[in-house]
Amino acid sequence: MIDILIADDQEEIRGAFRLILESQPDLRVVAEAADGGSAVELARRHRPDVVLADIRMPVLDGLEVTRALAGPGVPDPLRVVVVTTFDLDEYVDAALRNGACGFLLKRSTPALLVEAVRAAVAGDALISPQITVRLLRHLARPAPRRPEATAATPPSLPPAALTRRETGIVALIAAGRTNTEIAGELHLSHGTVKNYIAAIQAKLGTRNRVGIAAWAWDNGHTTAQDA
Repeated sequence: MIDILIADDQEEIRGAFRLILESQPDLRVVAEAADGGSAVELARRHRPDVVLADIRMPVLDGLEVTRALAGPGVPDPLRVVVVTTFDLDEYVDAALRNGACGFLLKRSTPALLVEAVRAAVAGDALISPQITVRLLRHLARPAPRRPEATAATPPSLPPAALTRRETGIVALIAAGRTNTEIAGELHLSHGTVKNYIAAIQAKLGTRNRVGIAAWAWDNGHTTAQDA
């Protein structure tokens, strides 16, 4: 079982997340916190596999919670996924610098919430596709890249190394599509899409879809004509 702590000051949000997560046979919510101080205390007590943390909470905000549980210098860090209403680049940057292993918007689909939890446990990082696309468009400008962004970009790979189907999936990832949306557009099963993405990651030498999207932007594979 994957144990999860939900930290959000809105009871209805915590309840909705619990319903989504516990609909999966391998996920369970072991604790809930209505403020950041309680979140840190409960996380250190229960040692969940993943902490879902809102940003705007009393006592400590989600960025402070992330830094306390997963930031630089934490001897035994926990996996923290930030889930927020606020789509601000500075929040994304601060969350990732403070050790978050994911950043989701609350309007994300239930499937993406579940996917983010499982990705965190697997040592991966999942960022809402809308944010990924915007950040990569910013990085595509002729300006020096930040070290964090460069680290996410895999080495260049000859286009021939990817199959036509894989190149099409890369373009859809770069366009911000989720696995479920890709499966629907290409008439594939969700499992088949995951297998394709795993093969693409292996070929590109990246560990997550952010790296795939970065490669697509660097190599001009961002439009539907590549599908």
